[in-house]
Amino acid sequence: MLSVKLYIGYWLIALILIAILPAQAQQPKTDILLLGSDHLAQIYKKDNPNTDVLTPSRQKELAEVIRTINAYHPDLILVERLPEEQTELDSLYTLYQQNKLDIADMDGGRGEIYQLAFPLAKKANLKKIYGVNAPGGTSQSILDNGEHIDLYKQATTDLRKVVGEKYTALGNNSLSLKDYMIFLNKPECYNLIYRLRYMVPARVTNGKFKNPDAMVDTAFVNPKYIGAELISVFKNRDYKIYSNIVTTQMQTHAKRILVIIGVAHIGSLKSIFRDDIEYTLVDADKYLK
Repeated sequence: MLSVKLYIGYWLIALILIAILPAQAQQPKTDILLLGSDHLAQIYKKDNPNTDVLTPSRQKELAEVIRTINAYHPDLILVERLPEEQTELDSLYTLYQQNKLDIADMDGGRGEIYQLAFPLAKKANLKKIYGVNAPGGTSQSILDNGEHIDLYKQATTDLRKVVGEKYTALGNNSLSLKDYMIFLNKPECYNLIYRLRYMVPARVTNGKFKNPDAMVDTAFVNPKYIGAELISVFKNRDYKIYSNIVTTQMQTHAKRILVIIGVAHIGSLKSIFRDDIEYTLVDADKYLK
C-alpha cells in the first residue's frame, strides 16, 4: 500500500513539474546590465585638473563611455539614490531635459548620476530615472581586531594598492575615464572587492567592532562571528537595493534595465541576480569594449 501511495505521490509531482516548467521557460526574461562606477565626484582633487571630469578632455572620454553604453538601448535607468529622494531627482532630470540645468555649478555635479545617468537617459528618451539605493552599510574599518584579522588587513592593503595605482594613472593622465570604467567592470576588479567585503571577513572571529555607526545594530552582534556580522551588514543593504530594482521593474514593466551603481555592489548584486530566473545578466564589458 505504501509503495502505491509513493508512486501516486511521485506521479502527481511529475505532473505539477510538467505543468510549471514549460510556463517558466516561456516567461520572457528581463535583461539587466549592472554598470559599476567609482563615485566620480570623490576622484576630484582641486590641485589636479586631470582628476576633474568637467574638463573638455575628460568630458570627451565620458562621452565615449555614454556612446558605447547607449548601444545597450536601456528602457529603464536606475541609480544610487534613495527612493525617498525621487522627487528631487525627477525635478533635476526634468531641468536637464529642458537644458536648464548647469551641472558644472551644482554641488555634486561631477557625480556619476549627472555625468553618466542623465545623458544616457536623455539619449534613450526616457522620461524618468529611478533611485534604488537603500540605507545601510558601514565602514569596512570597523573590523580591525579578532582572530585572523591579518587576512582581512592584507586583503584591504592589496585592494588599496590596485585602486591606488589607477588613481595615480588618472592623476598623471596616463589613464582615460573610459579605460578606468573598463577596468572597474572587469571580473578581476569587482571580484577583488567582492572577496574583501563578502568572503574574507568570515574568516575573522572572536572580535568586536571599533566605533560602529548607527547602521550597525550592535545589540544583535555575536563577537564569535564578528567578520560574518560585517558581511551581513553589507549584504543586507544589497538585498534592499535588489528589492528596489525588482519592484521598480514590476512597476514599469521594463525589459532592458541599466543600473549605474558603485562598483563595490557589483559582485554582490550579480550573485543575487544570477539566481533570479526572471533576469538575464548582461556583461557591461560587452559594451564598454
